Amino acid sequence: MKPLREFDIAFVGLKPGEHSFQYTIGDSFFDNFEEPKDFSNCEVNVQLTMDKKSNFFLLKFAIGGKVTVTCDRCGEAFEMQLWDDFNQIVKLADNPEEMMEGEEDPDVSYISKTESHLNVANYIYEFIHLSIPMQRIHPNKPDGSSGCDPKVIEMLEQMNQQAKANDNPIWKGLDKFKDN
Repeated sequence: MKPLREFDIAFVGLKPGEHSFQYTIGDSFFDNFEEPKDFSNCEVNVQLTMDKKSNFFLLKFAIGGKVTVTCDRCGEAFEMQLWDDFNQIVKLADNPEEMMEGEEDPDVSYISKTESHLNVANYIYEFIHLSIPMQRIHPNKPDGSSGCDPKVIEMLEQMNQQAKANDNPIWKGLDKFKDN
């Protein structure tokens, strides 16, 4: 990852208490990371509230916006709305590497007590990806019908009926256990 200085928070000069930060994330943000993204047209706003305590920070990320993803059912692109909240605790430690090895909670991370800045770019990257569901399917239309391409839905239904017609008789006895 390339360093993203605009995501550095100089916490040394901040007084204890809550501080707010706002970030607007577009497609260019993801060019700084090696892993390819599986969405496009990213327009995400991140509202970060940092509650500074003496030996740790409580970070609250509110993710909102939209991205364009490909539907898993019909293969067509559609715009997906994102909204999610994440909490992260960042603790100050003399030996952050050793502390991370023993830490089992992914919502807790460590930085050195000698640090003066906290870079939140990796958290934003991770939380945007976590805001996108694993299964991406067009939302239903207002009338309740599928938002997917009707031609693809028709083909899927035909394939499903063909598969049912070709069922192997050795599995017929197991149908009674299907709903248990």
